Amino acid sequence: MRWKFALIAGAFAIPAIGLLGYGLTQDPGEIKSPLPGHVAPDFTLAAFTSGEPTPQHPGAIPQVDTVSLASLKGQVVVLNFYASWCVACREEHHVLQDVASRYVGTDVKFEGVLYQDIPSAALKWFSDFGWFPYPQLADPQTATAIDYGLYGVPETFFIDRNGRVAYKQVGPVTESMLVAQIEALRAQPASGTSGTSGAATGGQP
Repeated sequence: MRWKFALIAGAFAIPAIGLLGYGLTQDPGEIKSPLPGHVAPDFTLAAFTSGEPTPQHPGAIPQVDTVSLASLKGQVVVLNFYASWCVACREEHHVLQDVASRYVGTDVKFEGVLYQDIPSAALKWFSDFGWFPYPQLADPQTATAIDYGLYGVPETFFIDRNGRVAYKQVGPVTESMLVAQIEALRAQPASGTSGTSGAATGGQP
């Protein structure tokens, strides 16, 4: 009878060992998302701050009350989800601040979405670590985060001129990847146009 139990145990063990072996070949930091290549979920969110001037961009920042993704179609959008309690978000804070400052007034729009946090805590965080020159949006019911399939923070979505998610970054962004993703999308025309449209709205930052 023991050989029967051994056969049954082996039948269950082999798939498990195979699955474990496959898992060891995968990048644990890479989380697959169904969104890249698909239309980004639309949203209209209230801005609890329009952003503030930064050392890299001391000029005035346009004031906004709400931001909708639909209104940004035709431009490259960098959508960053973060929280003031998120330790990893601090790693990318100054990268986002610096790179976003270079693109103020161009065809690239940065938007920050607060995740499971309160605006007053985020504003305190900005006053301590530095402001962003772009709108910060409240998502009190996390409806937008759910639509985007958020696993945690930080996560950043790169949305092309046609409103499609081109890339999703899980974890802190770096300067090199941020600029590379942005410039790749700027080089792509919107549907129904020819050539690149970056030069028409400011060219290189």
